[in-house]
Amino acid sequence: MILTYKIQHERDFSEELKKAKQVAEFVIKTKSRSSKDVKHIGLKSVIANQILKKYANKKYKKVRSVKLTIPSQSIKVDKEKQIITIPCIKASFQYFFPNKFTKINQIEVGEKNYYVSCTVQEEKEIKPESHIGVDLNTVGHCAVVGNPKTGKVLKLGKKQKHIHNKYKNIRKQLQKKAKYKKVKQIKNRESRIVRDLNHKISRKIVNYAKENKCGIKLENLEGIRKNKKHNKTFKYALNSWSFYQLRTMIEYKSKILGIPVVMIAPQYTSQTCSKCGLLGKRTNKKFNCDSCGHVEHADVNASFNIALKSNSTVQLHKESVLCKGSTDTPKEAPYRKNTTSEPHEL
Repeated sequence: MILTYKIQHERDFSEELKKAKQVAEFVIKTKSRSSKDVKHIGLKSVIANQILKKYANKKYKKVRSVKLTIPSQSIKVDKEKQIITIPCIKASFQYFFPNKFTKINQIEVGEKNYYVSCTVQEEKEIKPESHIGVDLNTVGHCAVVGNPKTGKVLKLGKKQKHIHNKYKNIRKQLQKKAKYKKVKQIKNRESRIVRDLNHKISRKIVNYAKENKCGIKLENLEGIRKNKKHNKTFKYALNSWSFYQLRTMIEYKSKILGIPVVMIAPQYTSQTCSKCGLLGKRTNKKFNCDSCGHVEHADVNASFNIALKSNSTVQLHKESVLCKGSTDTPKEAPYRKNTTSEPHEL
């Protein structure tokens, strides 16, 4: 599996990035594939060659931004001290992501971050003794985990509603004052906070599954936004919280640890009784079964149903997205700051 870690840096690479953009523009204009043709620009040939490879073979019409791409042969790694060195740009930095990677494929250098692409060795997939069900929500806890075997329940991400309401109100006030640049900054800040919370939630779920030798079952919520029956408030909450981001984080972290993940059809998971299997009544966050008298928190009941749902309705987990690098999915490792893998408060 290929993962990309984002690490903040404090270097000024503006001159190098400017030259890289000039190289890219020259390549688009001339379709040149030789580093000798761009030697006059003054960019290191090892970096210029990567830009030539990227822009000479594709139909680019315009260059917006170019990163400095350093291939694996120009990177030195000290795993004991957790230090990466890039001699061609005289850069050295410490990393805090796990040492499980077998190879660093390349590093892209941007204005503020290093993007380190690694090949990570996956553990052999375990044969789960049981499954835990994960119910994703827009209201209340954004993830409720149920383990039918032990009866244990994890409720995670309660503060997500507070986060969205807080930044929604701030954006409204700024929009009234026509401060649109500030609105974008606030939106980006909220996005970073949401991503961090999703990382913590997914890590908690995957660690719990590993400790209990369980597989993970998730609802396949693709296409849920297309449903026109949702009211306006629910639609806002639905589009604000990234179900796909959280699901992807659970999937790739599970894959590294060898935990199987399966997707099930979401129909009737919140309306079926987890005790008798018959349809009951759900009112907000309360579930009542008229058949057996079972009363339960609606999200807890749904999580047990997801875990217990028959394999005949299971849609097998696909690996297409997970085998590609992504700068959005791995946990960020801030420059010179160690981060804990466990959440402080969910």
